[in-house]
Amino acid sequence: MRPVIRPEWMERLKRAVEEPPLDRETAVELAERIEVDPEDRHLLDPLLEAARESGRRGHGNVVTVSRNVFIPLTNLCRDRCAYCTFAKPPDSPDAKTYALEEVRDVARSAQRSGCHEALFCLGDKPEVAYRSHREWLARRGYATTAEYLIDACEVACDEGLFPHTNAGVMSASEMQALRPFNASMGLMLENVSPRLRRRGQAHFYCPDKDPELRLRMTREAGELKIPFTSGILIGIGETPEERVDTLVAIQSIQASYGHIQEVIVQNFHPKPQTPMADRATPSDAIMAATVALARLLLGPEMNVQAPPNLSPTSLEWLLRAGLNDFGGVSPVTCDFINPEAPWPELEQLRARTEAEGYVLCERLAAYPEWIESRPDYFEPALLDRLRRTGRELARASEPVLEIA
Repeated sequence: MRPVIRPEWMERLKRAVEEPPLDRETAVELAERIEVDPEDRHLLDPLLEAARESGRRGHGNVVTVSRNVFIPLTNLCRDRCAYCTFAKPPDSPDAKTYALEEVRDVARSAQRSGCHEALFCLGDKPEVAYRSHREWLARRGYATTAEYLIDACEVACDEGLFPHTNAGVMSASEMQALRPFNASMGLMLENVSPRLRRRGQAHFYCPDKDPELRLRMTREAGELKIPFTSGILIGIGETPEERVDTLVAIQSIQASYGHIQEVIVQNFHPKPQTPMADRATPSDAIMAATVALARLLLGPEMNVQAPPNLSPTSLEWLLRAGLNDFGGVSPVTCDFINPEAPWPELEQLRARTEAEGYVLCERLAAYPEWIESRPDYFEPALLDRLRRTGRELARASEPVLEIA
């Protein structure tokens, strides 16, 4: 016989909706029980119902999406994650670093297709590991990839896009230099457990996946008043308790600084020819439960996101779990991190969202409430552009979500 959810858990879930956040102890107990028996709807359904109610209290029936272009400025990286196929060594035929004119060409094409966000995603500090990349940068007058990234973001701004940078671990001075040309920045926390950096674990060969480095950067972004994205990656060998502790760590930083505008719950996807190729992706139930726990631990106001291309069969579950954002969806480029997972058509995404009782609305790389209420988080010239474009989106109707 399947266990029935304990009465005290029901009371705690109700309290988490009325007086957020959910307490860590209950979150760990629920996560562990669902991990053992993810098909037990006696456990999962009340959790999803509480999370959905919390999400509705914070965001009503609105779910957002950003029409973006993915610009992988360089796929060189000094880290070697056990699940990654994005990073390439310099001698690989697939290794690529974009010239500034290539960035301009991609940005122009994206702008013509109605994109507003330029997602800059790149490997972490490749110049530290590869002399050839150091020489490539030096020939162009740069000492680091971060310096080069500044000019790439300025090019995207010149072409009418709003950059969001995810460049791995950066220093406070690097983020400060990028700030005038970025609507937001981000760094996936992934997991706070140092255990995952041990031999045989997903991050053993990844100095930049040290949780303390990533927590420090997240805090420094708060000190700099940068709209910031954090997130958790599930299915890489972590325990349910470690998942909860990662979400609790994000909530704690948010309570101190208030700068985290969105939290991504992302599911691991196995890739061929990687050490983790034989590991299964988390089930739809585990994914939905983690989104629900994120909603209840982070509170109704947080923007909780999950990439729709990584959960194509469970979008309805994610909406039930309190999700209110699908992140970036590109009509012009693939997901270079997960190229095996195509983006959904925006019209299809809208239809599935509306079938669950929600309205899909386009947003920019900074959320509307941030643009209107937190002017000190943006450089003045960037803020003016964000406000003008944001108001145009707000006035626009359904055609905004049609692929150009």
